Amino acid sequence: MSRSAPWLLLVLALAVIASGIGVVYAKYLSRKTFVQLQGLNAECDRAETRWLRLQLEESTLASYSRVETYAHSQLGLHMPAAGETQLLR
Repeated sequence: MSRSAPWLLLVLALAVIASGIGVVYAKYLSRKTFVQLQGLNAECDRAETRWLRLQLEESTLASYSRVETYAHSQLGLHMPAAGETQLLR
């Protein structure tokens, strides 16, 4: 065995240890990123559910019968009779 063999063995052992630490750290980052992705997906699902609820609420509030009822009861509006309308040309 030559004089450089122990040093080479030490360098290779340190490289293997550093490589192992790198693999463990990469796996940690991968798991951390996956958890973050799952959180964002859940947030996206909640936002989509809220959006669908708001669309349903909007369609309910904007329905013809609701607008007509509100106009009559709250604003005192009424459908004009035939004699109250004028045709403009």
